[in-house]
Order: sequence, then C-alpha cells, then structure tokens
Amino acid sequence: MILECAECHTRYQVPDNAIGPEGRTVRCASCKHSWFQPPPLVTDRVAVPEKRVAAPASAPAPVPAAPASPAPVHRFVDDAVAPRGPGSSVGYDPFAQEPLLRARRNPARRWTAAALLAGIVMLLATGALFYFDAPGIAAQLGLSTGDAQTPLRFSGTKIDRGMLSSGNELFAVSGRIENPSAQRQRVPDIRAELRDDQGDQGRLVYSWTITPPQRTLGPGQNLSFNSAKLDVPAASKTLELSFVGENGQ
Repeated sequence: MILECAECHTRYQVPDNAIGPEGRTVRCASCKHSWFQPPPLVTDRVAVPEKRVAAPASAPAPVPAAPASPAPVHRFVDDAVAPRGPGSSVGYDPFAQEPLLRARRNPARRWTAAALLAGIVMLLATGALFYFDAPGIAAQLGLSTGDAQTPLRFSGTKIDRGMLSSGNELFAVSGRIENPSAQRQRVPDIRAELRDDQGDQGRLVYSWTITPPQRTLGPGQNLSFNSAKLDVPAASKTLELSFVGENGQ
C-alpha cells in the first residue's frame, strides 16, 4: 500500500502488514508530521469477464496516451519487518522513535581527575617556593627552609624607644647583616623577640618577624635593616635577634 503525508504530500510505499489490523501512528520522514493510519480495507473481489468488442475495420488504431509521470514513492522500512542491527543495511526508519535519554557520565571519574590535578598543582607550588627563593612564604606555611646553619651575623644592633605626639610608645630596632663567608648567601627573615627579666633567660613577652630589604648577600657584603612597633609590653627588657630557621625556629 502507499501512504501520503497530508502536510508535504510525500508518498511512501509500505507493506500491508506494516500498518497492522488495528492501524498505527506514523510519521513523515520529510516534514516530521505524524498521523494515525487506519488498516487497509479488505474487500472480496470477483473477476468479471470483459466483453471484447471488435473494432471496426475502418477505425484507426488508437494512439496510446503518454503515461503520466507518477508521483515519487518512497520505500518505507519498518523495524518489525526488517530489524535494524550492526550487520543490517536498513537505512533510516521514519517511524522509529528517537532515544530520550543520553549515556550517563561517570561523576566519580571527574572528581578523581580533579583531585589528581590539585595534588600536582600543590607539589609544583611547593617546589616553586624553594626554587624561586621565597623563604618568608615557606616559613609561614610551616615548611623548613634549610637556614639552620647560615653564616650570616648581626652587627651594630640599636634600639630606640620613645613616646610619639599621639601618646603611643614607639619601639624601633635597627642594625646590619654581614656575610663573612666567601660565597653568596640567601638572607632569611629575621625574628625579633623581647623578653623580661624573669628567670635565667627571661620570659618571652613579644615577638615579630622582620623582612630584610634584599634576599641575597654577596661575599663580604652587608646590608641594613630596621623595624618599628607601637606599644610593645613595658616589661620587655632584652631584645634577641635570630634568623628564621635557626635553632629549630
């Protein structure tokens, strides 16, 4: 039987058993229009013999008319007749339903890849702290900087303590850092500690970190440093300076 789309008038040639005895909903492969196609009508036909009338001898033979060009008929393939498979040559089925669900992605695999990438970034960042000479950041993160045996030393340390016009007390410390070695040395951060006169070594009452003005010091060179704080504890009596990393600090 032949089906024709009511919208675009595309015609399809389908087997009679593709529609079924109860009919079915079909869809045009050209314009996607859907309609319900009833089953083909079944009628009992009886052959009737045709009466042949002899044509007059003088009558000219009729000229057969040129057959009209039939409308294009498209072949319809139904999964019920020719199921589709990996080895099948069946083409597009205009009545087949498109899948509504897509393949589900695995979120656990994405989280594992993200965690691995984050670990690699952390390792690279930690290595960069040491390679690009960033001891101050490494010390704040609790990483060892390897400055326990630095040959650098302090000299000319000076303390100034006085009152400002605002009524705050200013505590200022200054001095120099010397490199007595024959090699270029990296200058770590300076730890300043104020202690009182309690006990043999005094009790720690205040501390802070001083960042040096430069990070490297050539052989025999020296550099100046200074720092100031407001309203340090009045009980502070002595000042101790050390490099971050010395004595386990």
